[in-house]
Amino acid sequence: MYNTDIPNREELPSTAKLIRSTIIAAIVALVLLVTVVMPAEYALDPTGAGRLLGLTEMGEIKEQLAEEAAADEAAQMVAVQSSDDQTAPEVSEPVVAEAVEEPAPSSEAEVAPAEPAPEPEMAEPQWQDEVRVVLTPGEGTEFKLTMEEGDVARFSWVSEGGPINFDTHGDGGGQSISYEKGRGVPEDEGELEAAFTGNHGWFFRNRNDSDITLVLRTGGDYGQLKKML
Repeated sequence: MYNTDIPNREELPSTAKLIRSTIIAAIVALVLLVTVVMPAEYALDPTGAGRLLGLTEMGEIKEQLAEEAAADEAAQMVAVQSSDDQTAPEVSEPVVAEAVEEPAPSSEAEVAPAEPAPEPEMAEPQWQDEVRVVLTPGEGTEFKLTMEEGDVARFSWVSEGGPINFDTHGDGGGQSISYEKGRGVPEDEGELEAAFTGNHGWFFRNRNDSDITLVLRTGGDYGQLKKML
């Protein structure tokens, strides 16, 4: 004999209740998929809720890491020698001109006074910020500048100890953009113009077998330099 009571037919849920519960569960699952799973896993944010919750940026980083892993498995990274070793320019031998005797000036000729040398202009500092960070094998870091639309910032970075992978991108106000990507690059410099108001900068990852030191310098039109990761 079983001790469990068998429910009556009246106590069992009706077919309409089961269908309604199934529909409600499907709607909840769909809302979670669009607002949480898609932004966090695939960087897809059709509703904008993922950007507000900070999930879209997480998805973008996951997608970037997946691309890097696939590229590393497909081909072996070729080490790029640092461009610091530059060929010394050839120095041409000076040409000795023959001395030409000039007539002595007349004692009656007036000698024009020498013009004073112009005062040297004070050079403005080239960089406003400089950061130096050590990355272990496989480690990544991200730096961004707070910029208004149309602002132009100057930058220069170098990876000491080996080349590095980078992704120059921006986000803000529900928008995102990728400016440039590179793999196995020892250094870079140039200008970054903000396509819209928000955060614009670089994501770096060390794919070497040893530690590297990243040195980043920035200047120009921006609010502040922030370390995101």
